[in-house]
Amino acid sequence: MRIAATLVALSALCFAVPASAQGYGLGGGPKLGEIEIKAYQKIPKVKIAVQLTSDTHLARELRRQVMVRLTQRGNQVGFSGGNIMRMDVSYFDLSGGADREMPMMQSQDYETGANPRLMLPANPIGRRDTIPAAPSGATLRISLTLYEASGGKVLWTATGSCSVRSSQAMAGGMSIVNHIFDNADANRVADAGCPL
Repeated sequence: MRIAATLVALSALCFAVPASAQGYGLGGGPKLGEIEIKAYQKIPKVKIAVQLTSDTHLARELRRQVMVRLTQRGNQVGFSGGNIMRMDVSYFDLSGGADREMPMMQSQDYETGANPRLMLPANPIGRRDTIPAAPSGATLRISLTLYEASGGKVLWTATGSCSVRSSQAMAGGMSIVNHIFDNADANRVADAGCPL
């Protein structure tokens, strides 16, 4: 009986592990360069407080654009009161500086004689078995979640991402926000309009 229970548990584990490992630690969402909107209901025409999960200059500027677009829809906006829209702006570089030329370690001048140390490449420290390969360049990701004020029920979510250089992060973020609010009340996956 124990053997049968163990086999059932192992088979369930074998089928569950590949499904959970597909995200590699990242939440589900659209592909790089796309936006995804899940409108459980239309954005209500009530006051919305837009709150940031991380307070950076880029996040504050993009929050300003979200507030402008909500105002254009007919919503009153602010920093408190009404329904709550949580905004997460993440900008991270996964290239690890791979665009730089790999330096060589220099041999010491004091090592002379019959057997001097040869120059060796300076190997960067990091994982070598990443599958799929990490994207080259930096990634900007914006997530918006609208919660009901009274019960905390999620009414609407939107997520978008772009691969952008740091000099294009603001333009990429504005594009994501504008593409989200062009048709915010419909469930859809669409192009984020990332700058080239």
